[in-house]
Amino acid sequence: MMKKIMILIIFTIALSGCSFIEETNNSLNYATEATDYFNDLSNFAEETSGLVNQAASDPAAKEELETQLIALEESITDFNALDAPGIAEGLHQNLTEKNQQLLDITDGIIQNGEVAIDQLQNSDLYQTIENITELKSQIEELGF
Repeated sequence: MMKKIMILIIFTIALSGCSFIEETNNSLNYATEATDYFNDLSNFAEETSGLVNQAASDPAAKEELETQLIALEESITDFNALDAPGIAEGLHQNLTEKNQQLLDITDGIIQNGEVAIDQLQNSDLYQTIENITELKSQIEELGF
């Protein structure tokens, strides 16, 4: 009887440890994905800010801007689909809400498959990206 209790205790501790390890791995994976996403946003802002003015008169710049916007939308959608670990659920919800704002902006910029330069110039695209990337510090504060 005592042997069975000890085995049960050891089994319970082992399962708890596995759960803890799995949650830690999920948290680290999420932190990595979030960091990659923030880097994608920053890279987009850096690479496209100069293209905006060029795109009005340069078809190649306009095409590059369109390609970058489509890649941005895919990156946003992929990030929103992530399963956040319990410790980051609130932050992920906040990010997905801000990401929806960003998607709404990009939807207004891409019209009929083409970039509407005037819509882009009058949008809050870059400010919204900056607001989202400011949340990176909150990910870091979670201890990831």
